[in-house]
Amino acid sequence: MKTLLTSTALALVAVAASHAQQTPRPGDDIIVVTGTRAEGRTALQTLAPVDVISSADLDAHGTTELNQALSYSLPSFNFPLPAISDGTDSIRPAQLRGLAPDQTLMLVNGKRRHVSALLNLNTVGRGAAAVDLNTIPTSAIGAVEVLRDGASAQYGSDAIAGVINVRLREAREGGAVTATYGAHVTDVDLPRSSRSVRDGETFTIAGWAGFPLAEEGFLTVSAEFRDRSLTDRSDIDTRQQYPLVGGAPDPREQTIDRSVWRHGNPEARDISLMANAGIPLQNGAELYGFASYQDRETTSFGFFRRPLQVTQIVPEIYPDGFLPQISPEITDWSIGGGVRGEAAGWDLDFSLVHGRNEVDYTITNTLNATLGPASPTEFDAGALEFRQTVVNADAVRQVPFDGLAGPLNVAIGAEYRHENYRISAGEPGSYIDGGMGAVPNTALGSQVFPGFRPENATNRSRDSWGAYIDLEADVTDRFTVSGALRYENYSDFGDTLNAKVAGRFEFTDAFAVRGSVSSGFRAPSLHQSFYTATSTVFINNVPNEVRTLAVDDPIAITLGSQPLDPETSINYSAGFVFAQGGFVLTVDAYRIEIDDRILLSENLNQANVQAILPAGVSGARFFLNAADSVTEGIDIVSSYSFDAGDIGEFRLTASANFTDTSLSNIQSTNVLSTLDPAPTLFSRINIGRQERGAPRNKYILGADWNRNNLAGFVRATRFGEVEVRDSNPALDWDIASQWVVDVEGSVDLLENVRFSLGANNVFDTYPTQNPNFGPASSPLVFNAFSPAGFNGRYVYGRLRFSW
Repeated sequence: MKTLLTSTALALVAVAASHAQQTPRPGDDIIVVTGTRAEGRTALQTLAPVDVISSADLDAHGTTELNQALSYSLPSFNFPLPAISDGTDSIRPAQLRGLAPDQTLMLVNGKRRHVSALLNLNTVGRGAAAVDLNTIPTSAIGAVEVLRDGASAQYGSDAIAGVINVRLREAREGGAVTATYGAHVTDVDLPRSSRSVRDGETFTIAGWAGFPLAEEGFLTVSAEFRDRSLTDRSDIDTRQQYPLVGGAPDPREQTIDRSVWRHGNPEARDISLMANAGIPLQNGAELYGFASYQDRETTSFGFFRRPLQVTQIVPEIYPDGFLPQISPEITDWSIGGGVRGEAAGWDLDFSLVHGRNEVDYTITNTLNATLGPASPTEFDAGALEFRQTVVNADAVRQVPFDGLAGPLNVAIGAEYRHENYRISAGEPGSYIDGGMGAVPNTALGSQVFPGFRPENATNRSRDSWGAYIDLEADVTDRFTVSGALRYENYSDFGDTLNAKVAGRFEFTDAFAVRGSVSSGFRAPSLHQSFYTATSTVFINNVPNEVRTLAVDDPIAITLGSQPLDPETSINYSAGFVFAQGGFVLTVDAYRIEIDDRILLSENLNQANVQAILPAGVSGARFFLNAADSVTEGIDIVSSYSFDAGDIGEFRLTASANFTDTSLSNIQSTNVLSTLDPAPTLFSRINIGRQERGAPRNKYILGADWNRNNLAGFVRATRFGEVEVRDSNPALDWDIASQWVVDVEGSVDLLENVRFSLGANNVFDTYPTQNPNFGPASSPLVFNAFSPAGFNGRYVYGRLRFSW
């Protein structure tokens, strides 16, 4: 594969060289601030690969969700659309280079962004708590910079796969208002039924405006409202629905509605606000600040409870079964500010940022079967909350240094961070055993999502502080080197020291090679250390608890749990840049070695484990430093811009990512490893999620055209294979590669009014259906790991007014 890629890259270079004299240089050669603390570096001059996605690039999508727009802009970025996965339906995680969602650092205006309160326990990103980038309205964004390289020595924890920095729009005048309406218009062919569908109607209105502050300052305010209805790609449920009557089928089997499941995007309503401001002071310094707020209400669905599931049904309430709903309200806000200026030859920046994310669970269209006919059908199931405060002090100066082609750029800084994680209990009806179950082994708690119990409630905090030095210099006119060293100390696990060296050599004005070696780390999240939840199952009509345990819970310690250590990594990167005329090509290979990866164990409920557990507890799971991994891959990004005269201006793009992850050194605990037989802590399904849960390759081909008042684009994205593992290897299957083609055309109706019409997935392709689907299967045909989702064609129109 590597030989093929090298040959392809060289061929592209040759083609570009033949056209170089007649094509202009592209306009995306802009200054970046991510991955370097030296001023004036462009995306093509950086020592590690940096992608820049402009606000115009983000607008060229039918969606206003930032994560989804990035998925169709970056081949190394994966953002599937899981369904029936509890809170993950509402806060969907993304991956960079096939690694976990929490192994990429997220910044806003160069400052660390707080993570979500949600811990993903199902499907994509299992065991990770990540930043929800969809809390940032795309109308607020000036550009997104994506550093595809390890950067813990520069930025601290999490920067293993890379760094995503959202740079907010800065404007003291002008503005725009955009209204978008779209819907999925698709044909769904399923094993038991076929239908033409129009659903997922989405209305979005977004805008931004710039205002002057004093003589030279700015205030940019952005807002977005989005209302999206659900999509459903479930099949009909042809299985038996009712208990037998006298040994014969219930007559209602002939008349019951069998289209009762929902599998797709949840209903969602978002209100998002963002502000960004800066104002010069009389002493030459600048006061700056930014703030964000989002309120999101969603409704997703669980498994349909059939009337014959008598341990989960109260016939007096739901005689024909019911579809329970998870309806969280998610509140996210952040505020930050600081001052930057110059003193004693140093460029100084002092900042303070505080952010919070809260998930309040309301479970509707449900019941607690142990409360009998008196059971409510709606419950407050509790809440999750995460808070983060970050204080930074940074200083940069250029120091003349004999023997160098330019000054030595010296950056030093310090950071203090406080984090707090909380779980609040739900109302008693969401988790108690009411003792009114009509049959033995009646399930207790609110169906689909039992509430958090008082013993699950927690309030945990930690502090960390760090200091760094970052050096960069042009050794010669063509050779640039950099080095960084960062020390951090955490109140829960201790300290780390990480380093990075990088270099870039320019053979000609058009061709340069670059590479880096760095160590990195990811601190265990408070979620992983202290998340707890309890569900109850009945064994021989005796209630038994199955618990997700904090690592310091006495039961977890009995099973061998220990405080979590940080994940540690070594990153290697090497590549080249070719830019001449209107053509740009970058090729970068990488290898990421991670030790002590933190994974969530299986539910440990074997008989010899139960013999260790306290009475009344039949199973447990917890986090531990479980495995090592190696990720290898290649990123290829190219573009070619040219002016075709009267035909118009064109920009052609082609990019690809190839990645492979393998786990090794799977761990157990000193207690569980002595059992005979030893329990399986991590099933092949769990391991498969880490190794094959993201596409091993992805291609994006695009063509943008502009002519006077007309514009358009065509984009084709190929998502590579994803493996779906089963506990029985004979039932493993692959989600085959899938092409998704997007098109859009735009016309300027007036000087400041543009109308666009487009379609995502215009050819209405779908991922592979589960080949193991049979008569006894639930009507869920598509898998949550499908990288392009499974909603089919989406058609939209957009009207923008700007000033």
